[in-house]
Amino acid sequence: MSVKVIRYTPRLRDGKRFWHLLWKQRQLVVLSLPVLFLIVFAYFPLWGWLVAFQNYKPAANVGFFQQEWVGLKQFTELFSDVRFIRALRNSFFIGVLRIIFSFTFTLTLAVLINEIRISLFKRTVQTISYLPHFVSWVVAANLIFVTLSPESGIVNDLLLRMGVIQSPIPFMGMSNLFWVIVAVSEVWKNAGYGAIVYLASMTGIDPALYESADIDGAGRIRKIFAITLPSIMPTIKILLVLSIGRLLSVGFEHVYVLMTPSTVDMATTLEVYIFTFALKFQLFSKGAALSIFNSFVSIFLILVSNAFTKFIDGEGIL
Repeated sequence: MSVKVIRYTPRLRDGKRFWHLLWKQRQLVVLSLPVLFLIVFAYFPLWGWLVAFQNYKPAANVGFFQQEWVGLKQFTELFSDVRFIRALRNSFFIGVLRIIFSFTFTLTLAVLINEIRISLFKRTVQTISYLPHFVSWVVAANLIFVTLSPESGIVNDLLLRMGVIQSPIPFMGMSNLFWVIVAVSEVWKNAGYGAIVYLASMTGIDPALYESADIDGAGRIRKIFAITLPSIMPTIKILLVLSIGRLLSVGFEHVYVLMTPSTVDMATTLEVYIFTFALKFQLFSKGAALSIFNSFVSIFLILVSNAFTKFIDGEGIL
């Protein structure tokens, strides 16, 4: 005859039951904190987009919802502004150059670091390539100005010694070179740090694949294109789609500290436009309208690039 043992569990009141369950599931609570952070600091402030449909004046002695509502007036004025069209053009071309240079060089650097067999040399290359990322753009801009200086810059000095040029070139004063300088400086500063993601993905590749390739007589170049790159292709697609989504978000500090009076027309990006013509003159409604436009363009670019990746190989990131 079996005896059923009934374990007594003390009943908790609703308040104590909640705290007991919360403590019992404390690990899940900790894991959910990033989501809470995202909701509080990313999604909750979206109610401020209402400013884009108002003629918002913070100095007015009225409440937020009692401001003058103007509908789509801020957007129509924005799209008819020649300065906005110029800023949109600059942001687009700087973003395209940044994706081409930074994405390509970052992936190439990660592959080359992964192919280094001497551990000491590998760690040294990694450390040197990571260091610029931790330098602020103010310091980095000063280094760039000194390097490209026509008086004492090492670039002009090398070009003169090699006979490529006959007189120093004022690189930072040439507006037609500003986009390239911004893109190249982005590569120099962040390529090493961005390569970490690719290197982490490469650590998950099965070593048996390389051993089989060695048996078949494949060289290093062949193994890179036949094993390494196909194995990390999901990571490449994710980072590429996200980079395309940030096409117009080229950054404010980066461009602003490299801008000179002779390159203002080519350096006025959307972020600089917001700072110069919206925040400085307290045109908050126009700045909010521009932020909404930038966000919707980013979402559109992500969806289009994701659909393109699905069309190419049948798989996307969404």
